[in-house]
Amino acid sequence: MDAAFARTVWQVLEPLHAVTYFAPESREANRAAGLRGFWMGYFASRAAPLGAVTAGVVEAAFFNFHPAMVRRAIPDAWGFAAPEAVLRARAGAATAALRRTAPSAADAAAGSVPSLERVIAAADGAGRPLFAANRALPTPEDPVGALWQAVTALREHRGDGHVAVLTAEGLDGCEAHVLLAACEGVPAAILRNNRGWSEEDWQAAAHRLTARRLLESSGHPTGEGRGLRAHIEARTDALAVRPYRALAATEAAQLIGLLRLPADQVLASGAIPFPNPMGLPARRARTRRTL
Repeated sequence: MDAAFARTVWQVLEPLHAVTYFAPESREANRAAGLRGFWMGYFASRAAPLGAVTAGVVEAAFFNFHPAMVRRAIPDAWGFAAPEAVLRARAGAATAALRRTAPSAADAAAGSVPSLERVIAAADGAGRPLFAANRALPTPEDPVGALWQAVTALREHRGDGHVAVLTAEGLDGCEAHVLLAACEGVPAAILRNNRGWSEEDWQAAAHRLTARRLLESSGHPTGEGRGLRAHIEARTDALAVRPYRALAATEAAQLIGLLRLPADQVLASGAIPFPNPMGLPARRARTRRTL
């Protein structure tokens, strides 16, 4: 099983996970739990598996947000809703959102959750705080809830590995986004607005990348910049694919087949905006890249 499989599986896991950010069920659940505003809901619900952690822990684990953006939500969120209450809210809301946006999710769960759980059990949690915290959560009794929790754990496994690669290459959170925008064409304003970086922060990061000969003075990537970006993605894929080797090749192919339909249904529902700060490509781009 090669690293390309990791990219394919990410493209089917990420839409299933991401309903927790964008679906109205999740926003309403966070509000009902006592959390104030979208971003407090985001930070609290994603960080809740870690417990009532400080802002510094969230800044480190999430990596690419401006510290001030995190600190507007954490630790205040825990005064409005304890992590245990947030976990209950996010699980119930994500399950409801997945059932609504992906009618095939229940059937997919029956065949895919056992394989996903084998992959999760085979994964190394060392240096992966968000993955390890999600793996330690109890499995929901609802099969669609179990599916969402499993894909969330594996999504965070990939994300933790991605952060490790970025830091190993000497990139900070803002620089990583500037390089992404330059190489992949993601609108800079979307990344700045959704990660809390100012235009001044962005320009300073671009200057640092220019000094490293990763960007031209025009802001376009150099050959070295494109090479580094490709290396980061390839290394992320190589780290992410390891636990999937617990599956036979036929089982891995079957897993993709089971999850592709509900993932496409989520995308077709309009629940996830495009472009988005996660870097998830639109349906047409996904089809071209995974053929």
